[in-house]
Amino acid sequence: MSDDSAKPSRIRLARGVSPWLLPTAATAAATALLTRKDRRWALAAVPLSALTGGMLWFFRDPDRTPGEGRVLSPADGVVQSIDPWPDGRTRVAIFMSPLNVHVNRAPLAGNVASVQHVAGGFLPAFNKDSDQNERVVWHFETTLGDIEMVQIAGAVARRIVPYLSAGAKVAQGERIGLIRFGSRVDIYLPEGISPAVSVGEKTVAGVTRIDRG
Repeated sequence: MSDDSAKPSRIRLARGVSPWLLPTAATAAATALLTRKDRRWALAAVPLSALTGGMLWFFRDPDRTPGEGRVLSPADGVVQSIDPWPDGRTRVAIFMSPLNVHVNRAPLAGNVASVQHVAGGFLPAFNKDSDQNERVVWHFETTLGDIEMVQIAGAVARRIVPYLSAGAKVAQGERIGLIRFGSRVDIYLPEGISPAVSVGEKTVAGVTRIDRG
C-alpha cells in the first residue's frame, strides 16, 4: 500500500522540522537574491534551492483517515522483520526509507503510560543490531493491555521528536512523533494476536492494519 492510498485531504509540514528547514530555506533565498547581482552565486543558490525542495518533500505530513483494525501501523515503510518474543509477544519491525513520510502515529487509542529516551548508537536501520540504536520507547495503556512501540534512529536519523508525554490521551492514528531522516519503528503485538502483515509488505501509518482479526 502506498502513501497515495491513504487519500490525504491536505498536506502540512511535520512539527519539529524548523531547526532543519528554516536555516536552509533562508540561505537558499538569500543566495537566490545575490544571484541577481552576480551569477556566480547560482553555484550555491541552485543546490540550496534543491535541498530546500527535498526537505519540504521529506517533512511532509499528510492528513489521513484512520484505517480499520485493532492495531494500525505506526509508520510508513516496509515490514523488515516479524519476530516472536520470549514473553509471547510478536515484534513487527517497519523500516522507513528517506522517501517515506516520517511522522509516526498511535497504533491504538488509549493513554500514554510512558515515553522513555534511550541513548545508543546510529547503525543503519536495516542492521540486525539497530535495536540498540538511539531510540524512544513508548508504552500505551489500551483495551488490549500494554502496547509497546519503539522509534529507532538510524545512520542518518539523529533526532527523535516525541509530540506527546506520559499521561496524555491518544486517539488511534493520531500523530505522536517524528524521526528526522527516518529509520525504523517497532510495534509489539500482545500474546495471542497474530500479525496481518508479512515481511516485505508496505505499510501506511494510521491506515494499514497490523493485527489479524
